[in-house]
Amino acid sequence: MVDKNDTLLREVDEELRRERMEKLWQNYGIYILGAAALVVAGVGGYQYSQNKARKQAEMGGAAYEQAMLLARSGKEDDAAKAFRDLAAGTNPGYAALADLKLAGSHLKSGRPKDALEAFEKLATRPGIDPMIQGFAQVQAASLRLGEADFTEMQNRLTPLTAAGSPWRVTAAELLGTAAFKAGKLTEARALLSPLLGDPMLSRAALERISLVMTAVSAAEPPVAPAAAVSAPVETPKTSDAVTDAVKSEQKPAEQKATDAKATETKPSDTKPAEPAKGDAPAKADGAKTDPPKK
Repeated sequence: MVDKNDTLLREVDEELRRERMEKLWQNYGIYILGAAALVVAGVGGYQYSQNKARKQAEMGGAAYEQAMLLARSGKEDDAAKAFRDLAAGTNPGYAALADLKLAGSHLKSGRPKDALEAFEKLATRPGIDPMIQGFAQVQAASLRLGEADFTEMQNRLTPLTAAGSPWRVTAAELLGTAAFKAGKLTEARALLSPLLGDPMLSRAALERISLVMTAVSAAEPPVAPAAAVSAPVETPKTSDAVTDAVKSEQKPAEQKATDAKATETKPSDTKPAEPAKGDAPAKADGAKTDPPKK
């Protein structure tokens, strides 16, 4: 059996709920409609942008493929024009690829200045992949290696030598070579020596670095050997006679002659002593002695 009181209570609750919804709609209905319109517009705009990006990517891919076909066909001028148009487009990915192809074609045709301009433009292009940007920076630095001073090379390559950079080894090799060319042998050794033990170093890079390190070693001044510390040599003591003889030998000839004259024996001026009384005078050797008289 249904309770009439429960039915009445449910009806009252529903009426109150309806009145509250009407008041909320009257007060905030316009805002709810605006928010809904924004959500719908946002979803529609997102879908439109996705479709537009997809169409641009498809158009960019087709244009890039057409430019590549022209390049393979030997139509260099037409291919270069197609790549320039693509580089000026709004798609950053295909624009970067077009700049790379233009720089490569300049290098192939012997136009390093145009190639350098293309690589520097690519290195500063916003919104491109960091790998492509780093590659462009390395290529631009390699083109400036023969002309730029060491400070310019440091400014170009030092950010790429940081740990974790995919271009760390190549940038360090270029910077070490630039240091050697500038006569900075200590910096060159500090940059190149760690690369020789890198397991990821290619064989060609290892040969190049080894050649530069050999040149660095040849240009470094030779290291002087340490001087041997010897004990003081004592002068042997000589007797006075030996010392005098040595000094005598060292005298000049005139001095020796003077000393010889001074040491000659002179006749004595003194008279012989008289014999004492009672003593017989001494006879000379061989003289006969008379016996005494009786």
